[in-house]
Amino acid sequence: MMRPLRALRMTLLLAVAGLTAACGGGGGGAAGSMIGSILPGPAAAPPVSKAEAYRFLNQATFGATEAEASRLIALGDSTNAYARWLDAEFAKPAAAQLQAVELGYPNPVPTGFSPATLHTNRLEQWFYNSLRGDDQLRQRVAFALSEIMVVSQVGTLTNYPFATADFYDVLARNAFGNFRSLLEQVSLHPAMGLYLNLLGNQKAVAGTNLRPDENYAREMMQLFTIGLVQLNIDGTEKKDASGQPLPSYTQDVVEGYARAFTGWSWSCPTTRPACTWTTATPQLAPVFGYNQVKPLVQYAAYHETGTKQLLNYAGVSLPNGQLPAGQTGEKDLQDALDNAFNHPNVGPFLAKQLIQKLVTSNPSPAYVQRVAEKFNNDGTGVRGNLGAVIKAILLDTEARSVATGSAAARAGKVKEPLLRATQFWRAYNVNSASGKLGVQRNFIGTASNTFGQGPQQAASVFNFFSPFYAPPGEIANGDLVAPEMQIATEYFAAQQANFYYTQAFARTHLQAAALTADDMYIDVSDEYGLAADSEALVNRVAERLLGGSSQISATLKSEVKAQIERTAVTTTNQSTAFPVRVADAIYLVVTSPEYALQR
Repeated sequence: MMRPLRALRMTLLLAVAGLTAACGGGGGGAAGSMIGSILPGPAAAPPVSKAEAYRFLNQATFGATEAEASRLIALGDSTNAYARWLDAEFAKPAAAQLQAVELGYPNPVPTGFSPATLHTNRLEQWFYNSLRGDDQLRQRVAFALSEIMVVSQVGTLTNYPFATADFYDVLARNAFGNFRSLLEQVSLHPAMGLYLNLLGNQKAVAGTNLRPDENYAREMMQLFTIGLVQLNIDGTEKKDASGQPLPSYTQDVVEGYARAFTGWSWSCPTTRPACTWTTATPQLAPVFGYNQVKPLVQYAAYHETGTKQLLNYAGVSLPNGQLPAGQTGEKDLQDALDNAFNHPNVGPFLAKQLIQKLVTSNPSPAYVQRVAEKFNNDGTGVRGNLGAVIKAILLDTEARSVATGSAAARAGKVKEPLLRATQFWRAYNVNSASGKLGVQRNFIGTASNTFGQGPQQAASVFNFFSPFYAPPGEIANGDLVAPEMQIATEYFAAQQANFYYTQAFARTHLQAAALTADDMYIDVSDEYGLAADSEALVNRVAERLLGGSSQISATLKSEVKAQIERTAVTTTNQSTAFPVRVADAIYLVVTSPEYALQR
């Protein structure tokens, strides 16, 4: 039978869906000089508060921790600390997934072995990097990019765990690099080649129905670079005289890109000194130099050499946006990617999506413009500097200030279910007896049944949710979006409520001895020591999960205290009463709308 408390929290989780925020001159002269000499200089910038540190770290990492908040605060005042923290993160090397997957490959290979099982190794490493990795910002940005440049183990890549892991590693390595370089590495990666059919794409053959595949050409434009409609620098749509959005490309352009992207397939397997289009096959075992993680190569005989119509826009370098005939496949690909990369839509299109992933679902046009301008020119004349873009996003006044008044209705975002979990786990120093992270029962391999999402587990290239999704009602009527609400169904709300219930009541260090070696448990030592005092207990939970005891509303605090106090404490029942009190406090806060929203 479900406890009344459990049913209550399921109701509160669903209440998130009803929230309207998306989650969303002077004079001169001698007198002036004299006054200026008397008045004090500008006041020193205030220090970063714990609440401010938590807010920043929940945008920039997989979850704020008290230790990381202390490190950030120690870096200086609010003018300098954030930038110093970002600069330190930019210098950290990327933690990888591929090696963990390779180490999981059995030797000798047993009869009936399926490479698909190694996705578990990939997921375990993803969780380890996300929960314990030192390169938190890099991994967080890589996750955001993985929801824009989507490949998934679901479907085509089921038997390609090495390619899937290596693709994510490419995103992590390039998270602060140049977007043009990232776009090329993504385009020629076997995982993307398999997923969107660039691999094996060949020229038309007269007298047959064989035509260049348009899948990657279309999605590269629609989802990775420019979007469906022309944009102003601030991300707003350009419209024609009748008020209709102007399309950013036509079918002719899709066909032109499809022809430009012909002739690419697997590199030659390491087991063969030479190969052809038909003998270049994938290597499923992780031998040295295996082609599952090597860029695709060009086979000239299968490349379309005629002219191709690409994007035509003001300042385009190709005459009328057209590729000339007779170029090599390598040259066509370079020119085609340059053509897309330099389109004026890319800055605002990518800026808005990254802002949505990291900070707020409904950024103001001015915020989008400031970031897009940094994409167009990082201050040194370089276009596409992702490090500069990320810094612009996280240091912007809309990211660093808490919106008030009417602006508060648009501010912030609903946290992705997976990020709610990682933030919770990081706050409570999650661990397991085996040291593995991510093997939580009923999660690995069944992420869609718990959170509605999982790392590189989307059902399609369109990710788990659309950046344009607006739930019907107040949000849609307010011209707002709440992308994450697309997977906030009653089913998933119930699954997540049950998940956190189990974590709070049965997966803490207090029950660790009874758990399996791989079960993940949280450390509630501090809370246990405060369990006799409901006020102190709820304050401690709020500090861990919300960034301070001042960050919990009076209503929620009163509700949590009342529930805690329903479990009476005597001199003889502390060993049983304290765990229940602690679990009640944690469960009520982690499943509250206040925790579910990122402000």
